[in-house]
Amino acid sequence: MTPEEIVIIFWQTMNANNFYKASEWLAEDFECYWPQSSELIVGRDNFAKINTHYPVNGEWKFHINNILGKDNQVVTEVEVSDNEVSATVITFHKVEKGVISRQKEYWPDSFETPLWRRQWVVVV
Repeated sequence: MTPEEIVIIFWQTMNANNFYKASEWLAEDFECYWPQSSELIVGRDNFAKINTHYPVNGEWKFHINNILGKDNQVVTEVEVSDNEVSATVITFHKVEKGVISRQKEYWPDSFETPLWRRQWVVVV
């Protein structure tokens, strides 16, 4: 399997909300870094537990909007929603030996267009 195919299957498994099954696509010594909150998830078991216990309203839905890969590096833009919360997550994946060994994820918050630049943009 290519690194892109591995990442796609990972997100498809996440979409089933079976986070222990999704963690099987992660290396035993997997690391996921959330730079915005300075958190590092170490190990596939901790990954599965944090996702299983994450406060949610219903089930999580994951939809890949974009995927780009080069060698063993894959970047995804994924829409995440639990029917109440919607977010876009940008994830940088490193794939080694058929599993994801590292992720760095950015969960950017939306914000309104500043008034000063509205004359030059279209707000969609």
